[in-house]
Amino acid sequence: MSPCTPPSPRVFDPLFGLFCLGSYLLSLSYGSTFLLSLLISSHGGNEHDAGRVISVAMLSTFVAVIASGHLADWLGAARSVACFGSLLVIACLGFALTPGVGPALLCFGLILGLGWGVFYTLGPIIVAMLVAPSQRPRYFALLSGSMMSGIGSAPLLGRLASALGYPLSSSFFLAAAASLLGVLIFWRLAGHLQRRTDHLGTAAARITWTGTLRVLTSRALFPILMVGLGGCVFGGLSSFQTSYGPSRGVDYSLFFIGFMSAAIASRMLIAGIVVKRDPYWAACLLSGLMMVSILLFLSVVDSSASYLLAAMALGIGYGLTYSVINGQAANEAPPGHTSQALLLFSLSYFIGVFGFPWLAGRIIVEAGIQALLLGVLAIATVNWLIALGRLGWSYRLRSRAAQA
Repeated sequence: MSPCTPPSPRVFDPLFGLFCLGSYLLSLSYGSTFLLSLLISSHGGNEHDAGRVISVAMLSTFVAVIASGHLADWLGAARSVACFGSLLVIACLGFALTPGVGPALLCFGLILGLGWGVFYTLGPIIVAMLVAPSQRPRYFALLSGSMMSGIGSAPLLGRLASALGYPLSSSFFLAAAASLLGVLIFWRLAGHLQRRTDHLGTAAARITWTGTLRVLTSRALFPILMVGLGGCVFGGLSSFQTSYGPSRGVDYSLFFIGFMSAAIASRMLIAGIVVKRDPYWAACLLSGLMMVSILLFLSVVDSSASYLLAAMALGIGYGLTYSVINGQAANEAPPGHTSQALLLFSLSYFIGVFGFPWLAGRIIVEAGIQALLLGVLAIATVNWLIALGRLGWSYRLRSRAAQA
């Protein structure tokens, strides 16, 4: 750095706090989809119908992820989030006002996918623009903690509404109002963010075939694959807790209380410590904890206490694994392709979190909830084996370097 070059300013905490608040409010819209199974059941549908509505969002999410880079280059990332965040408002209102099970719900699922895809994809890119590479894992953890807070709050609002005697649709109205406030925050933030130092430089955010090929032939491929598998675990378990909880005689809201509190606490309090350790060790241990949590759901849960324990284990394992591999995807990408790696990371996540519930709903209807848990366990095992292989590979490289 030359003497005339000013130092890169760090993220101004109040501004980043407002950014996290807007992310929390927009995330309530996606969290409300975990209540769709209950809402559709009240209209005469079943888990398969709910899985179709959730998974149809995957189609529009593909479009959103691919287009979000172009939007960021054209409008700016924050304004793109604000514009497409308005679709989350429309989707939540649609879920609340649609009286039955039919094409209208599928349409609103598509709208949700567009809004959530743009927001979820561009959020980490905004963080990567704002902070230096060495700080990214910590700030990714703070952002994902804010998102997880919103995602987990929405089902609890639904449970609270039921306890107070309000219809379940009221939680979707609340999610729509929160998303509207989040849209206004991101629109306001756009001007402030443009004046910050861009740590991505002049690289374009849009996905290109050349950029995709370079990312997928680099080490960033593995965290991209792992987040898709983790998305299957998270989407498969979270979308059908309203069915699993009653099958074990426990209140489904305990899952979201345990999962959300553990995920948020771990991301906010210890993620900064974890990301400073060996990321390969961390990913291996945490993905193993995810497997343990699924085993608890399979064979141990028979009370509220054991249900909370399983949910908390999943929250810590999934929550911290996501933070670790998000940083790996950004930092292991080829030079000049960080934004493309983050776009592909988000795309892989959406394939899992939106695509797998369709299969999960069919499994529950045709074979039962235990069969779903066995399938999720198999996916988590593959995820852990990838992390284990990466750990062994890193040790091999270190041994060669030491011998040299």
